[in-house]
Amino acid sequence: MDWDSMQRKLTILSDAAKYDVSCSSSGSRRANTKNGIGNAACSGICHTWSADGRCVSLLKILMTNNCIYDCAYCINRCTHETDRAILTPDEIADLTVEFYRRNYIEGLFLSSGVYHSPDYTTELLIRTARKLREEKRFNGYIHMKGIPGADRSLIRELGGYVDRMSVNIELPSAASLKALAPQKTKQSILLPMNELKNGIAERQEERRRSKNMPSFVPAGQTTQLIIGATPDSDRTILRLGEALYRKVNLKRVYYSAYVPAMQDANLPAVVKPPLLREHRLYQADWLLRFYQFSADEILTEKTPDFDLQLDPKACWALRHPEVFPVEINRASYHMLLRVPGIGVTSAQRICAARRAAWLSYDTLRRLGIVLKRAKYFITCRGKFYGESSCPDFIRQRLILRERSGSYEEMDLFSTARP
Repeated sequence: MDWDSMQRKLTILSDAAKYDVSCSSSGSRRANTKNGIGNAACSGICHTWSADGRCVSLLKILMTNNCIYDCAYCINRCTHETDRAILTPDEIADLTVEFYRRNYIEGLFLSSGVYHSPDYTTELLIRTARKLREEKRFNGYIHMKGIPGADRSLIRELGGYVDRMSVNIELPSAASLKALAPQKTKQSILLPMNELKNGIAERQEERRRSKNMPSFVPAGQTTQLIIGATPDSDRTILRLGEALYRKVNLKRVYYSAYVPAMQDANLPAVVKPPLLREHRLYQADWLLRFYQFSADEILTEKTPDFDLQLDPKACWALRHPEVFPVEINRASYHMLLRVPGIGVTSAQRICAARRAAWLSYDTLRRLGIVLKRAKYFITCRGKFYGESSCPDFIRQRLILRERSGSYEEMDLFSTARP
């Protein structure tokens, strides 16, 4: 292997992959086979911080940054003058195994530009995955891209080798796709998503009857949405995410603040990425997945965009003063989840603890409640501990606390960006 040439390719292709954020903990467990190498662990394989505080890594590259598409926002668009490179399936497999043996990585995240055609690109990804699994006996975590427009049989074949697949929808509306990525369509993106959903469901049913059935995308599928490249409202983006969770059983929607890396008449003139807006979307996404909220509750027709000064959960609470305060010893689990300062874990602890005795205000702090926030929305044994129940007063106090960083609602804010 020519390491000088390989180093040049890796420099180009790893840099080109940095804008794809749709990778995280694997959620997959694959035990090593006899004479194989590597394991896929459900604790997570990604280049990020895991939930238990460990830093885990993966080889994150593009197979090629050659692309037949001309998406306005993409640095790999075919009309952009940039250095191009391509790695063969043999080279990717050898690199992955070599880096694993040196303890540089724990798995592979492989994306790609659309090279020649969606089908041809997917065939190259399949050859890479097959070589790793069957020839190299690599049992570690593999995350690859589902290419929009690829034949469904190829999507199914690739899904039999990898732990996770992601089909990036990128833009939140058909109008946005037409303006910025005219060679892509909503249908071409949703078809492989549905194919993955059906394949996962079918294989799960088959594995109930026979444990020896091979897995199919055991860690599920994800997608990515670019934030700020189009005039779409936060409500439009959040409702799309909610629909994808419901209709194609996504494991995760990743939101990526638009980075102004390209110039185009259809792109907005932004100085820096809208990172706070991205953060609010992740907070709202957490509410959808774990806090029993719906998108239409978080953002309405009258308020289609997030308040950048205050988190979505607090904003919802302030819009519904008729609901609060709630009695901490009587409120349902569903209602507890809607109280600012109370997370999923602390709500569960409250429900468990009050079976034995009525809870006092002092007890709540030991259960993990952020009382500096929650006190404005609860009573404890009938007593209200906030300075005022006026929404305007509460809003100002919460904004001050958020700016000073004097509180931490761990269950809600611990996943600002993967």
